[in-house]
Amino acid sequence: MGLTIAQIRTGLDAIAAREPRWAQALELHGYPEERIRPTGYRTLLRTIIGQQVSVASADSVWRKLTGHLGEEIAPADLLASSFDDLRACGMSRQKQGYARSLCELVASGELDLDSLPEDDAEAIAQLTRIKGIGRWSAEIYLLFAEGRPDIWPAGDLAVQIAVGRLADLPERPSERLTRALAEPWRPYRGAAAIFAWHTYNSATL
Repeated sequence: MGLTIAQIRTGLDAIAAREPRWAQALELHGYPEERIRPTGYRTLLRTIIGQQVSVASADSVWRKLTGHLGEEIAPADLLASSFDDLRACGMSRQKQGYARSLCELVASGELDLDSLPEDDAEAIAQLTRIKGIGRWSAEIYLLFAEGRPDIWPAGDLAVQIAVGRLADLPERPSERLTRALAEPWRPYRGAAAIFAWHTYNSATL
């Protein structure tokens, strides 16, 4: 499961104690809600289906896919499905390739989502073996599904914008600078990321 409300509050309180701008923003916006996704293969498959399409389109594909393969969408069943069957569910050739990559790794046991490495960098390396799962998607999975407390998706545009505002920078920081700015917030960078998304849509910081 993802970070709990208690973990998020503990992390943000620790950051706010050393960052006055974060303390002000926390007082203004309040604590964010927890973001939790289930662990496991289906969450990653849903991530692949949702890439670069609207929520409505992703939901439509998911409904058709579960109608075709059942709610569990077993990896072996997806692998046994024909191109045309999956196409009829709304999956493009590229999405099918990504989904099959995930299913092959899971079905063969090469990727065990129940026992990813404890080291975050190693876990990210494992997840990015899946075609279509880049660093950002891997980080989101580890933060929202596994609840790893120090995940910091510095490549996320909204995180960069929010951090730039909180640091009172003249322009959006690069991924490298966003990563460097968060170093003092270890081991609570996951809470910081959730708060960054929480404040992103506000023009007032």
